[in-house]
Amino acid sequence: MRIAFLGLGIMGGPMAGHLLRAGHDVIVFNRTASRADAWVAEYGGRAAATPREAAADCDVVCACVGADHDVREVTIGPDGAFQSMKPGAIFVDHTTASAAVARELHADAEARGLHFIDAPVSGGQAGAQKGQLSVMCGGDAEPFATVEPVLKAYGKMVARIGDSGAGQLCKMVNQLCIAGLVQGLAEALHFAQKADLDVPAVMSVISKGAAQSWQMENRWQTMVDGKFDFGFAVDWMRKDLGIVMDEARRNGARLPVAALVDQFYAQVQARGGNRWDTSSLIALLDDK
Repeated sequence: MRIAFLGLGIMGGPMAGHLLRAGHDVIVFNRTASRADAWVAEYGGRAAATPREAAADCDVVCACVGADHDVREVTIGPDGAFQSMKPGAIFVDHTTASAAVARELHADAEARGLHFIDAPVSGGQAGAQKGQLSVMCGGDAEPFATVEPVLKAYGKMVARIGDSGAGQLCKMVNQLCIAGLVQGLAEALHFAQKADLDVPAVMSVISKGAAQSWQMENRWQTMVDGKFDFGFAVDWMRKDLGIVMDEARRNGARLPVAALVDQFYAQVQARGGNRWDTSSLIALLDDK
């Protein structure tokens, strides 16, 4: 297929690269043009000056940008992709954004004879680089079936959760799980150290039982070492939790743990840890 990819950050860049390696004709756009030029130098393909230019004559347009306003800019903005996409083309939004903007753009696309799939991802930078992301999708079944094989270029799990917005809601559930797990792991490691236990020995045992999690397997050692330059940044998690809290106010969900952990992440930011990864919650307990 001919595919445009909009947004070449730490996630989007590798994802677009996987599409090119899978044999697709890929044209890219990035707001900072030098990053698009660097991507072309590394992977091949072509760069466009605007989303509108990138999307022209494409079968699929993918995006991985920052937030709701960025998604609107690259879709319905004056130079947005919706201005040039051909009838029947599919826009796939990998941005973690609100369910409301997904539904808004789904309706706008439908009015133009286009399709819109909200498809946030989980797996972090490493997952993007390895092509091992989980892709949770919302939107109509027929266009999803068309793009599912495309998304498998970088998705180890690609699933349609439901109608428009369901992918974003699923990502909110994902972030809620992570927030609680990381805080629990931080407290457990802190407790083990205060109890003068052999932490590696403890982890070797409990990681084989009911306490096991991806966070434990991949982050306990770096948390103990006070190293927080891996994966998903605190700034991004606070953005995501803000989206979750907004949705909870609409649907009536009660999220006391998430609200508390969000406050803890605010304390990490106040200490200059904006770009630390989410496991940095332990720094508040260990005073690192």
